[in-house]
Amino acid sequence: MHVYPRNMNNHTASRAAATTASAAAAVIGASGYTGQEVVRLLRAHPHIRLVAATSESERGQRVPGTALQYVAPEDVKLEADLVFTCLPHGESGAWSVRAHEAGARVVDLSADLRAGGHGAVYGVPEFWRDAIRVGSLIANPGCYPMGILFSLAPLLRAGMVDLTRTVIIDAASGVTGAGRSAKREYLFGEVADDYRAYAVGNAHRHVPEIAQALARVNGGAAPEFVFTPHLLPVRRGILETLYIPVVAGVTPLAAVSACATAYAAEPMVEIERTGLPSLRQVVGRNVMAIGFSAVSGVSAPMLVCVAAFDNLLKGAAGQAVQNANVMSGWGELEGIPL
Repeated sequence: MHVYPRNMNNHTASRAAATTASAAAAVIGASGYTGQEVVRLLRAHPHIRLVAATSESERGQRVPGTALQYVAPEDVKLEADLVFTCLPHGESGAWSVRAHEAGARVVDLSADLRAGGHGAVYGVPEFWRDAIRVGSLIANPGCYPMGILFSLAPLLRAGMVDLTRTVIIDAASGVTGAGRSAKREYLFGEVADDYRAYAVGNAHRHVPEIAQALARVNGGAAPEFVFTPHLLPVRRGILETLYIPVVAGVTPLAAVSACATAYAAEPMVEIERTGLPSLRQVVGRNVMAIGFSAVSGVSAPMLVCVAAFDNLLKGAAGQAVQNANVMSGWGELEGIPL
């Protein structure tokens, strides 16, 4: 396995030049898997002082080193300069807007603001860093759209994708991607020794977000795609396999070269020179790993792309901290495990 070296220069320089000013931070909805991961990262962040971690259902319990407390909607800001909202979809956005209106910088980890409501900036620094830098309300992206966006964007921008045909996407996530609520279908006895698809037929709630993100990097037109998510019997990690129709003459080497060029200054993206990434190399790290393979025996040219990343880090909490770093003027690598 050979990986293009990550260029640390720009980000190392930004770390050295970043302000050392600290911020008081609160995590609203800290009892879920994502909220717990945000708390864990913030406790080790050199510029953040965690002043509150909240949960209505588990108040008094503890997440890593921090007791959970209850907070009423009118008290959402909690003396915090920086607020991370990790509540369920349909609830989190309203809390984010309250905190933002109270003067806090906010990163919302739900789907509520990803369409741009209330002026929220879609939080993928590798693509929209300048907008995040001047923003104060950030919509953290969904996990599944991340691998698809990172894999397809350089190829779309280089004109390598045949837009007359359909991209097929098979995505598989660890069980933590389904949240921490008690549901029978996510019990160990139900998921162990099994592998199953769900929300088939482009029925998953991330489909509109995928289309929106791809359209933004492709001049307003998203390629047609079929997205099928699967549940992996592992705790964490996402592996996405994309079957990409390409124009004649596009090889895996050309795709690798396009991605390596696009992400040359991005330390959180790893491009495989040969071979394909696996979950083992990304779990516990805030990185996106991407590789390509040729396809033989087909009548029209196609490439297979595999993207692997940790659903709780680059797919959620690590991405949120990365966004907070950019928005706050700190070094982008601060507090993030690579």
